[in-house]
Amino acid sequence: MVNAADPLAGAVFVLGAWWASTAAVLALVFRRTGVALVSVLAVAGVFGLWSSSRSAGTGAAYVAFASALLVWAWHELMFLLGVIAGPRRVAMTAGVKGWARFREATLAVLHHELSLAVTLAAVVALTWGQPNQAGTGTFAVLWVMRLAAKLNVFTGVRNFNDELVPEHLRYLSSYFRRARWNPMLLATIAVSGVAGVWLWRDARGVGQVMVATLLGLGVLEHVFLAVPLPDAALWRWVTRTEAP
Repeated sequence: MVNAADPLAGAVFVLGAWWASTAAVLALVFRRTGVALVSVLAVAGVFGLWSSSRSAGTGAAYVAFASALLVWAWHELMFLLGVIAGPRRVAMTAGVKGWARFREATLAVLHHELSLAVTLAAVVALTWGQPNQAGTGTFAVLWVMRLAAKLNVFTGVRNFNDELVPEHLRYLSSYFRRARWNPMLLATIAVSGVAGVWLWRDARGVGQVMVATLLGLGVLEHVFLAVPLPDAALWRWVTRTEAP
């Protein structure tokens, strides 16, 4: 029988939840549905974050992680459906460089980034001083690693999956850049990799193990940006739809 308190069980749970939640969000996005359902689940996630933070038990750690993932999934769905993106909804101006290019790219995702930052602050406030910080750690890792990924894709990476970008957001691909060499990407992998090892080494309880595992998956996603591997195949099957 599986022991939920076993660190390996926590790591496997994170891996499965990461893959399944990504597949679910992409499936809803490419079918342009699910806003009401995911919004209800996100509200449940907020309550789950608040209530589970009061307990240091193993079950509470799983609830906290799942709750943070539900809130994050709502943000991803709103972004990928184009509901919360940015005030700029057109492709990058041809030939623009430097600060002007950064400004245009920022305006393309500004509302999404602000909503994530506000939500992170709210999660911190909800769980402040409580014994279970697994939910806060989960959301914080997702936020940091996603922001790092966006900056790296903007500065230049070897591999990015624009095929997973829905048609109504294809203008965002104009802000991506392909490059064989990106010092920022290497620094991101190195720093986050060291942080992940440190978290694993000092993990106390399954909650911290799950946060460390999630960070490891974030590092892996950045490695995929540097190496031309067909990682999009993990979710390509859910993007195939005949919906308009």
